[in-house]
Amino acid sequence: MVYSQRSPGSRRLLLLLLLLTALESGSGHVHYSIPEEVKHGTFVGRIAQDLGLELVELVPRLFRVSSKGYRDLLEVNLQNGILFVNSRIDREELCGRNAECSIHLEVIVDRPLQVFHVEVEVKDINDNPPRFLRREQRLFILESRIVDSRFPLEGASDMDVGANAELKYKLNPNEYFDLDVKTNEEETNILELVLKNALDREETQEHLLLLTAVDGGKPELTGTVQLLISVLDANDNAPKFDKSVYNIRLLENAPNGTLVIKLNASDADDGINKEIVYLFSNLVLDNVRSKFIIDSNSGEITVKGELDYEDCNLYEINIDAVDRSSFPLTGHCKVIVKLLDENDNTPEIVITSISLPVQEDASLGTVIALISLSDRDSGPNGQVTCFLTPHVPFKLVSTFKNYYSLVLDSALDRESVANYELLVTARDGGSPSLSATASVSVEVADVNDNAPTFAQAEYTVFVKENNPPGCHIFTVSARDADAQENALVSYSLVERRVGERALSSYVSVHAESGKVYALQPLDHEELGLLAALVDVNVYLIIAICAVSSLLVLTLLLYVALRCSAPPSEGACGPGKPTLVCSSAVGSWSYSQQRRQRVCSGEGPPKTDLMAFSPSLPQGPGSADIRQSMSRGGAEREGDTESKAGQGSEFVSTEPDVGSEPTNSEIMT
Repeated sequence: MVYSQRSPGSRRLLLLLLLLTALESGSGHVHYSIPEEVKHGTFVGRIAQDLGLELVELVPRLFRVSSKGYRDLLEVNLQNGILFVNSRIDREELCGRNAECSIHLEVIVDRPLQVFHVEVEVKDINDNPPRFLRREQRLFILESRIVDSRFPLEGASDMDVGANAELKYKLNPNEYFDLDVKTNEEETNILELVLKNALDREETQEHLLLLTAVDGGKPELTGTVQLLISVLDANDNAPKFDKSVYNIRLLENAPNGTLVIKLNASDADDGINKEIVYLFSNLVLDNVRSKFIIDSNSGEITVKGELDYEDCNLYEINIDAVDRSSFPLTGHCKVIVKLLDENDNTPEIVITSISLPVQEDASLGTVIALISLSDRDSGPNGQVTCFLTPHVPFKLVSTFKNYYSLVLDSALDRESVANYELLVTARDGGSPSLSATASVSVEVADVNDNAPTFAQAEYTVFVKENNPPGCHIFTVSARDADAQENALVSYSLVERRVGERALSSYVSVHAESGKVYALQPLDHEELGLLAALVDVNVYLIIAICAVSSLLVLTLLLYVALRCSAPPSEGACGPGKPTLVCSSAVGSWSYSQQRRQRVCSGEGPPKTDLMAFSPSLPQGPGSADIRQSMSRGGAEREGDTESKAGQGSEFVSTEPDVGSEPTNSEIMT
């Protein structure tokens, strides 16, 4: 229930104000309260409605509740959006004696990601009665003690808080003793048994009393202890301390042997009755005895065990000063040791991942993770601040006390940085301060934000005509800067018309490998130059030209024959020009590269190209070479004819009248 102590109208108004405040701040903060020890299924609040969420969107938006350290005490019904009690809630087990006790929940929904803070206050009920540590307290009192003498008693404790832990004491009616209750600076009760009438051991040797503690809850709960008082026959004066209560401040972590206080008691008697022994009272608890020790002769109290402010910050030590009489008298005092906190605890960081990995196109302000801080120290030593590694596209946003959200602060680019190693540092306010660090690895998930690219914008490919169908003529390759499936490139042709037919009727490209295939034999005279566009912005130009397979061989033979021919005008003069005939399948560009003069011969202009190359000077041995070339003429002619049968086109050209027979015809 929400603020169950208020009227229904006030509750609704307060809920409305809280909801409006949460919406305006951008992060919902809802407060509920329930009593402890309620049964399973108890209604806590309509959490979905109070957070402004529709019931139909709870499941699609992955509504979930994170309750750090509180196990499964509370659950949410996703069908009706109601927060209910899932298991037993014991306030004393959850928060101990703290005045305030709350369960903090983080409610998270996706699409878009939102984080809400829900605080469920657990109210105390009076379920713990006052308890005394011992069932019986025994006191030894001399019959000579004067009226109004006081004797300390051990009080009770109550695990509840507030009014439920406010104790009152009463003593059963009797003739000799009264009960006096005082409150010290720590708001704890000091109980003393007061002698109101003189004792007579001969009349009564023992007195049995009943001490009752009553708490302030409704209904009241009580606890009792029996007081067994033995009356002793002895001494006149009991030892006395300077004070009844000593207040000491001591730093935690004080080393063993540190002096806490040196007590001094005096006794007005003489002789052995004046000698005093200092002892811990039987009221001193075991945890106090494990931390301190008293010297029975000097009265010095020193540190014995480890003192930790976070475990216990106050110790009450009851001291007895006993004389050495056969019937000893006892003086009493109390030493209250308050520990001072030192900055001896480093901050603790707990990181809960929410949205990992992060899409590289995530919007600014996207919550990446939740960070909670804690420090067991108190005051400035326990005040923690948090900061993040600089120069990263993230920042920390404080949501509540000691709660931070790691959010996206600037745009991400996976192709530039694919992973961030963040260092979260928490530092307390102590002097010197202590710090702790925790790392967060943020992986950037790829989105398809890069188009494939080719190494160059245009490719030129030379292909023989009359190729067999389906032959591989070229391979294109593109690269995509994205990752995984976003980096897989698929190739296809951009359809266009080539003459009367579609481009796809001539060539095709394999979608995965990028291999380009000719679908049919290509004809140079029909197509000339074939240009194709690939849909990844690359122009693939397939130029169809007829390249003579014997061009290189023809040129080599021509050079060899020309070198072996006799010079027509002396050894050093220029030789007679040699006519080289090239068929229509020859390479015009090759002739240009060789810087030869090109002209048309006497034959049909589309059949031959005649290239004139300057004659080489005749060197020694030309006749031998010429004879060798003549002998091999028939062989070369046979070779040429055999190569012509392999698919190349050859055209013969008759030599000019008067030309030397040593200049062989070269057919290409």
